[in-house]
Amino acid sequence: QLMNAQPEKAFIRNKAAQVFALMFVTEYLSKWPKFFFDILTVIGLNPRGVDIYLRTLMAIDAEVVDRDIVHSSEARLFETRRNTLIKDSMREQCIPSLVESWYQILQTYQHSNSELTCQCLEVVGAFVSWIDLNLIANDRFVNMLLGHMSVEVLREEACDCLFEIINKGMDPIDKTKLVESLCQVLQSAGFFNIEQEEDVDFLAKFSKLMNGMGQSLIISWTKLVKVGDMKNAQDTLQALESKVPLMLQLLIHEDDDISTNIVGFCYDYLHILKQLPLLTDQQKANVEAIMLAVMKKLTYDDEYNFENEGEDEAMFVEYRKQLKLLLDRLAQVSPELLLQAVQRVFNTTMQSWQSAAFMEVEVAVRLVYMLGEALPASHGAHFSGDVAKASALQDMMRTLVSCGVSEYQHTSVTLEFFETIVRYDKFFTVEPQHIPNVLMAFLDHRGLRHSSPKVRSRVAYLFSRYVKSLHKHMNAFIEDILNRIQDLLELSPPENGFQALLTSDDQLFIFETAGVLIVNSEYPADRKQVLMKNLLTPLIEKFKVLLDKLLMEQDEERQVALADCLSHAVGFASRTSKAFSNKQTVKQCGCSEVYRDCLQSFVPALSCPVQKEALRSGVRTFLHRMIICLEEEVLPFIPTASEHMLKDCEAKDLQEFIPLINQITAKFKGHVSPFLQQVFMPLVLAIFEVLARPAEENDQTAALEKQMLRRSYFAFIQTIASSGMNEIMGNQGVENVERILFTIIQGAVDFPDPIAQKTCFIILSKLVEIWGGKDGLVGFADFIYKHIVPACFLAPMKPTFDLSDAQTILALSECALTLKMIHLKRGPEFIQYLQQEYLPSLQVAPEIIQEFCQVVQQPDSKVFKNYMKV
Repeated sequence: QLMNAQPEKAFIRNKAAQVFALMFVTEYLSKWPKFFFDILTVIGLNPRGVDIYLRTLMAIDAEVVDRDIVHSSEARLFETRRNTLIKDSMREQCIPSLVESWYQILQTYQHSNSELTCQCLEVVGAFVSWIDLNLIANDRFVNMLLGHMSVEVLREEACDCLFEIINKGMDPIDKTKLVESLCQVLQSAGFFNIEQEEDVDFLAKFSKLMNGMGQSLIISWTKLVKVGDMKNAQDTLQALESKVPLMLQLLIHEDDDISTNIVGFCYDYLHILKQLPLLTDQQKANVEAIMLAVMKKLTYDDEYNFENEGEDEAMFVEYRKQLKLLLDRLAQVSPELLLQAVQRVFNTTMQSWQSAAFMEVEVAVRLVYMLGEALPASHGAHFSGDVAKASALQDMMRTLVSCGVSEYQHTSVTLEFFETIVRYDKFFTVEPQHIPNVLMAFLDHRGLRHSSPKVRSRVAYLFSRYVKSLHKHMNAFIEDILNRIQDLLELSPPENGFQALLTSDDQLFIFETAGVLIVNSEYPADRKQVLMKNLLTPLIEKFKVLLDKLLMEQDEERQVALADCLSHAVGFASRTSKAFSNKQTVKQCGCSEVYRDCLQSFVPALSCPVQKEALRSGVRTFLHRMIICLEEEVLPFIPTASEHMLKDCEAKDLQEFIPLINQITAKFKGHVSPFLQQVFMPLVLAIFEVLARPAEENDQTAALEKQMLRRSYFAFIQTIASSGMNEIMGNQGVENVERILFTIIQGAVDFPDPIAQKTCFIILSKLVEIWGGKDGLVGFADFIYKHIVPACFLAPMKPTFDLSDAQTILALSECALTLKMIHLKRGPEFIQYLQQEYLPSLQVAPEIIQEFCQVVQQPDSKVFKNYMKV
């Protein structure tokens, strides 16, 4: 490089630097302690050599210091130790020489080679965090850096370098002195007159530097207060307060990057004010100024693209979140002031919303919305308790719903209006006279029929929340609402190409809302039944027609569209059932018949030979809902449904079918015994058959599906055993029972899956409890000694049994409980077997056998669990 006429390309120089850095890391401690001296001797101040040297230092920083670079977990401990040793050795041997080399480079190239100077400043900034600060924070270095602040091509990098120096941990009094001396120089050089600065990139860096200075002073103040040094704490607070005017200028700056970078200082300053017993007039004025700045900066600008939000818009949304945190902190410092300020802005804007710009109207409503979190109330009770707050919010809400602003023609205002209405839903229990007007806003061109799909979609969700919260006040409007949303409840068929107002996901909320209105109405059961039939019968009829079409359809694309439509129909019916509760059951509302009709129509879709996955998934979810809602009335449909679902099934089908059987078993227990007796072996054999299918060795998806199916199978056996229905297993014939028992032993021992192992030990423990006594299942005592006892020892001895894993610890705990259960059921006979046969066969020392048998007999199972762990 030194000899070459042309420098190499940057990426090659970076690669070379990485290689040198890796060589340094490997050789420095043991074989090459003069690494830097050798390099500096070779390069002198040759610009190409200096370039490689600086790049190498940055690469070393990345290897040895940079915490953002992720290293593998195994290597982390070794690397941490190694890196600490390297840094200690460098501090002792070469850091002063490196610092001197940086000073020489900066002095040599600051006027002639801005690229090298910037590189060198970056190195200083990177290394300053772990070297002796006095080497850098001294007159000659700092004066040079301050000089660079006035050079256009260097000042951004100089800003970053000063920021790193300021960020370095040090004694609080020294830190205050350092910050103050830097600030004095910067102020006298005119850097605080930011209104004269046009370079926003530099101002963003400068804002970050001032943020670092402010936060450093706050840390110093906190430390000084903690040790009771009130004199120096007061001086530091004064230094801090003197930076607030500049902080405010940066916070209110029209460029959001500049404003973002100072938010941290602002937030921490408010935290200090919150801790002070009394605020001075100046501090109160500062709080108000921050408040006004936040309100101004929350406002959208003209360039924001609401229809096609990109990166700039995402950044503004993030920035708004930071401002929201400031607003929350302001509320903690002075809630009354915040409430008054918001009320003032809101009332002024609402008086002339027709002529105001959209961003002003949006932010006025947004501020009211944000008060809900800034001034929290338990369970949203904003309109009781604190009288001043309640009446102010009540006044603003009354204005919001009555001033006509819901007609404002901008999506951001419309959305903010509805969001605020729903946030303060409790207002309408205090003043229910406003409900009809708000319902109309939801239902007409302002809400569900708005021209923007984004607004319609969000309003569908918000409308469902509004109705759920206030349905008690809506009895007079129910049929009117149902009539007005009639067309939004239609299943849009796939073939008409007509763009529906709502997507199918949005329609779910509308169906749920319709269900909530009907179920919670004060109508008698027969009227509820009629309304629910009116809601669901069109779905049922459409479903039958579409299913017939699907069975005839040959084109795959059309099949997918039809299957989607059928799934939506089932999903909509499912969603209406969410309205029922323990107080308002399906039976009490007279709606059993219409849901039975749904089942009658939906269950045949399970045997449809095409698009099985989509159809089965929807119908299965509906069955889950009906088990809860229809209770025993669902049982006649279960055998047919199960028969369909067990035909031509894959691992995933079975895995999703088992929870349905578990739900039925746990809920109906003895009532479903004949059905379970009938379905048990077909289901188990279907599982065995799928698990036995060969799969590609590297097919991770297939392996995971099998693992999940195995877990589901064990969960099924556990449900049967735990529901007191062991006779279902016991009646399957000796061969089948044996086969099942061996799969459980295999699950406990052979598969390195602690979740499944835990379930298997729970099953074994339960079976020992049921069948392990003197009058248990014939031959089961023999099975305990030949298979269950060995499983309890073999599983924890497997190399894959990882005791640092939480799930494995749970599996071990269940394993211990299984041994305890065997002792409970078999008594001294079990102890004798352990002492005389089993443990000696494992070559266990007699004193350990003795100890083990004593602990297993302890009445407290915790003692034994802990013993097993050890």
